Amino acid sequence: MNKETVARMIDHTALKATTTDKDIVQLCQEAKEYNFMSVCVNPYYVNKAYELLKGSPVKVCTVVGFPLGANTTATKAFEAALAVTEGALEVDMVVNVGAIKSAQWEVVKEDIREVAYHSKAVNKEAIVKVIIETCYLTKEEIVKVCEIILETDVDFVKTSTGFGTGGATIEDVALIKDVVAHRKLIKASGGVKNYDDVVAMAKAGADRIGTSGGVAIINGAENKAAY
Repeated sequence: MNKETVARMIDHTALKATTTDKDIVQLCQEAKEYNFMSVCVNPYYVNKAYELLKGSPVKVCTVVGFPLGANTTATKAFEAALAVTEGALEVDMVVNVGAIKSAQWEVVKEDIREVAYHSKAVNKEAIVKVIIETCYLTKEEIVKVCEIILETDVDFVKTSTGFGTGGATIEDVALIKDVVAHRKLIKASGGVKNYDDVVAMAKAGADRIGTSGGVAIINGAENKAAY
């Protein structure tokens, strides 16, 4: 994989509680310089990122119900719609993990459907990703929630918030791929820190990578290409 291909897989991410305006400026500058697919920011910074990225191919991605997924469905739907109104073209929502653990599958499905509906009602080009937080789920739960996602109008299954007890694993990405095949895309997030990690995730089935280490990853791709 060359650096250009890798760059277009990356959602360049800054989601820490301590993220500042200066950090967002730097994030957007790096995203434009390296031609990343998007910047992923908290909702507060969506409009700022949108203004900084005007005229570039880099999209604004944001998170909804982050990081626990325990907001009400109405809150998530409103948050998603507002973010799209302010310039986000991609919405990464956290699934209701507690509802999954309680086997409340209709609650899970409705939660996902409402966020997708309200995001795409504002902009039909909006992309919605469902963060299933794999570190908290059994293999059976991962399969079940992916089957539910196949019944909804979302675009991606995303592994992790990066704020749980673990991030993306090759095993989980491969399992998700087995379920969704080519019907949904996959975003691996959490713990993907270097070029070799990206290649391994892509081989397992990942289409997109969420990482705060995008610059280091691209530098690693350049170094690999030099040999």
